[in-house]
Amino acid sequence: MPSAKRAIRIAGSSGGFSDRQRAIGDLAKNCDIDCIIGDWLSECTMTLHGAQKKQNERLLNEGQLTEQPQGLFDPTFMENLSPALPYLKSKNIKVAVNAGASDTEMLAGLVEAEIKAQGLDLKVGWINGDEVTETVRRMYENGEEFTSLMTGKPLKEWGHMEYFEAAQCYLGGAGIAEALRQGCDIVVAGRVADAAPTIGASMWWHGWDRETDLDQLAGSLVCGHLIECSSYVCGGYFSGFKRLMDKCENIGFPIAEVEADGSCVITKEPGTGGEVSVGTVSSQLLYEIQGPLYYGSDVTANLEGIVMTQLGPDRVQVTGVKGLPAPATTKVGLTAFGGYQAEFHYYICGLDLEEKAEWTERQVRHSIGDAVKDLSCLKFSLNGYCPPNPRNQDVATVDMRVFVQTRRRELVDKSTLDVPGFNRWCMENFLQSCPGATLGNDQRQSEGKPFYEYYVTLLPQSEVKHRVELPWAGKTIDIPVQKNVTTAYPRDQKSYDPVEPADLSSFGPTTRGPLGWVVGGRSGDKASDANVGFWVRHDDEWEWLRSVLTIDKVSQMLEGSNKGKRIERFEIPGVRAVHFLLRDHLDRGFNSTSEYDTLGKNLCEYLRAKYVDIPNKFLRRGRI
Repeated sequence: MPSAKRAIRIAGSSGGFSDRQRAIGDLAKNCDIDCIIGDWLSECTMTLHGAQKKQNERLLNEGQLTEQPQGLFDPTFMENLSPALPYLKSKNIKVAVNAGASDTEMLAGLVEAEIKAQGLDLKVGWINGDEVTETVRRMYENGEEFTSLMTGKPLKEWGHMEYFEAAQCYLGGAGIAEALRQGCDIVVAGRVADAAPTIGASMWWHGWDRETDLDQLAGSLVCGHLIECSSYVCGGYFSGFKRLMDKCENIGFPIAEVEADGSCVITKEPGTGGEVSVGTVSSQLLYEIQGPLYYGSDVTANLEGIVMTQLGPDRVQVTGVKGLPAPATTKVGLTAFGGYQAEFHYYICGLDLEEKAEWTERQVRHSIGDAVKDLSCLKFSLNGYCPPNPRNQDVATVDMRVFVQTRRRELVDKSTLDVPGFNRWCMENFLQSCPGATLGNDQRQSEGKPFYEYYVTLLPQSEVKHRVELPWAGKTIDIPVQKNVTTAYPRDQKSYDPVEPADLSSFGPTTRGPLGWVVGGRSGDKASDANVGFWVRHDDEWEWLRSVLTIDKVSQMLEGSNKGKRIERFEIPGVRAVHFLLRDHLDRGFNSTSEYDTLGKNLCEYLRAKYVDIPNKFLRRGRI
């Protein structure tokens, strides 16, 4: 264990498989850091990897695959890591990542092979235990209800267990900490929680006790959440993006300085665009949280007391996080084959768009006829509008989308000329269509593709076999569940409207305009739940914001996008933020949703565009 006299400097290199490949190499070469972490996984990628792995196993057993299939982990990870290896060695920088997905051992082997090919001496370990398919199957068959975290209904009502493919649970950072204690230079994990690499690195560096140092662990959990999405905390997806146009082509990656007390300072890679400010850090804090308690397998963090302080350019201190015992359960995601889905797009132009959309929908439904009984989802949506006196034809054109899902592949697996089939049902109405309707010249979206259903529930940590694998030492180390856990946290967290709200008339004259003129925010998804948080820049704006944004007000602002489900609310005064959780808002979540906003990321910007009465004195300060 290194000296704990100073903070550990941890760089965030990836927020997903789509992130920039330069990250690990540039951070290792150019930055003064102790550890590089990265998150390559999501509910989408884990679902696809897990399902494909089970399919590959079946094909191998049936003799339909003649060779071992390609590993089901991030295919670009080695391109990211390989250039960094000499710098990791020369500068003694550790790496802890979750890029292993569903084939962690195989990826760890590839890392070892690349290290050997470069003639380096770096020790690689990997984390085992997140794959729990047979555990879930056994417990379900023995009567375990496995209540959905989204809907509150038991697993038996899901309707997809017949097609159950895989289950992966979320592990904490204790295994990563142990691997580093054992001398690993690079730790490869699968489905550890997004913040787990930061927790593990901090726990190792500072020598924290998982049973007693709860505030410290909770601070590192929040820090891990802040840097897990790489450039998001440095100005990516930021409400104040307009002032960051300079160097927006290359927003930097974050660096966190985690102190021995669990507090941290967020800064970033030098010489890059973006910024680290209370606004950007608050935005990332609000991303994909569920309520005032943020759960991890190592600890639970209470978010309500967080305070952020701008120490200087690109330096924000985060304090006030309090730790509670970890839950005795961990989140687990179940994947099942859902069927096949397809979509067809008409482009409609000009006047009378609602009537034109109705005309089109009635014609397509007539063509579908009795086959509608075989469609598990049929959705028509008109997206966009034609402005008055449009400046060109493109802005006067909107998208009408027809979306279907079915288990009968033949209904959507047809070419343009095949009869019957989804494409034909839509295509054959073209010469009977409304005026101003046309078709795109690429019909590939109307061909069926597989989709998967995803179900999120809880699994007792005692059922998880969390292990550290050390191939170079020829040993395996078990990571037991800590003694200091809470048996059960309630599914529904504390939710409340403002206590003693301000008299809105006290803020003076107002102008009606978009909420986003003075309010920033961020939104995201957790399976089918959507979250959205809003923040403001000044204390008097905070009193106004918390008084305006009640549960009823947000419900009204949603208008036609309101699904009528439960909305929960809480406040974080230290960052002048109010947060909402919209239960089961996203139609089953990314892997099977019929929504345009598959990840809930656009919910915030929709609500920021809604009109409210804004005090004029706030507007005089300038818009976000």
